[in-house]
Amino acid sequence: MVKINFIQPDGSTVEVDAKIGGTVMEAAVNNSVRGIDADCGGACACATCHVYVSHEWKDKLQAAEVMESDMLEYAHEPDEYSRLSCQLRITPEMEGLVVRVPSQQS
Repeated sequence: MVKINFIQPDGSTVEVDAKIGGTVMEAAVNNSVRGIDADCGGACACATCHVYVSHEWKDKLQAAEVMESDMLEYAHEPDEYSRLSCQLRITPEMEGLVVRVPSQQS
């Protein structure tokens, strides 16, 4: 297990234990993190699990594949730190990962 930190729009932090091999989205849903709806269940077919990866983590994660990049166009106010949490597969190196939940999803 690794710790993942979800920063809510109000600035509060929700720290969850995430299973290695799972996804950041699954960790959020399994721990009832507000703002991560995951309407498509992790199929990369919606943007309701959109998060902003903290800048210090951006280059430590695998780059988004084309399908994810295309789907991020449907997210509200995507930027260079935007990712779909369903596409972030958890590895031991992700201990302490910090992501922000967009305000329009909470």
